[in-house]
Amino acid sequence: MAQYIVRRLLHTILVVFAISLIIFFSIRLTGDPVATMFSAGEPTKEAIEEVRKNLGLDEPLIVQYGIFLKGLVTLDFGESFRTGLPVSDMIAEKMGATIALAIGGIVVAILIAFPVGIISAVKRGTIFDFSGRVFSLLGISFPNFWLGIMLMIIFAVNLKWLPSSGFDSFKHLILPSITLGMILSGILARLVRSSMLEILNQQYISTARSKGIAEWMVIIRHAFRNALIPTITFLGIQFGSLLGGTVIIEQVFSWPGVGRLIIDAINQRDYPVIQGGVIVLALLMVFVNLVVDLSYSVIDPRIKAGGSGK
Repeated sequence: MAQYIVRRLLHTILVVFAISLIIFFSIRLTGDPVATMFSAGEPTKEAIEEVRKNLGLDEPLIVQYGIFLKGLVTLDFGESFRTGLPVSDMIAEKMGATIALAIGGIVVAILIAFPVGIISAVKRGTIFDFSGRVFSLLGISFPNFWLGIMLMIIFAVNLKWLPSSGFDSFKHLILPSITLGMILSGILARLVRSSMLEILNQQYISTARSKGIAEWMVIIRHAFRNALIPTITFLGIQFGSLLGGTVIIEQVFSWPGVGRLIIDAINQRDYPVIQGGVIVLALLMVFVNLVVDLSYSVIDPRIKAGGSGK
């Protein structure tokens, strides 16, 4: 286990280095950020050069990248070109909202998809199975921005039950979480159903039933537990994706998360904020995937970390 974790940490270092290299040089192809800082009039060449010098943009790219890497070791991403605030503080301020939204979406998806997938598998070929598959298809088909707007119109505008934007209380989390969870639950329900169907056809399930074990125990304790392996893999990947992929939902619900922070920084060519935001999200995704891999051996003791069965 320790060797596996060390290997993954070394792999993480390589991944972060590759991402830093790509993001650092690619965002500089978008143009000079200094040009967007003068809202009116034609700035003098001296004024532009002064701003570039203050921001450290007058140094060669390789020197700027070296400074960026040096700060990356301590998660010091410098200061925002626009606000002058430390980027690490700006990301930390927004990270709570992004994590809360991602967790909310995962929880909603689990609460919906697990029962739907299990019932569809157990009641295969019945109206319950048909209804579950239709639900999954609809969940996959709905654009998340459209669903978010519809939920906002119904529950915030017409019924006035829930707030439509911001992040001031638990109520603000409900609509965006349902929006994320509904879309994700369609895919998750199909995965749970297919995994359960495969497990229910195994010999040990028939053996458990022949021993007189209650059907609900056979389904939950024996079948569902073994069907969790691909499900947890999917949830881990999706949770990592949600951390960096909630941008549309954050825009629809004016959610103050990291995704929205990065989008605003891209529009303003705020290099340090873009670099810091992408790196932090990448680190979180790698960490989540590591936790998912380590959880396999807890769910199924036959599985060892790193894929070794020894």
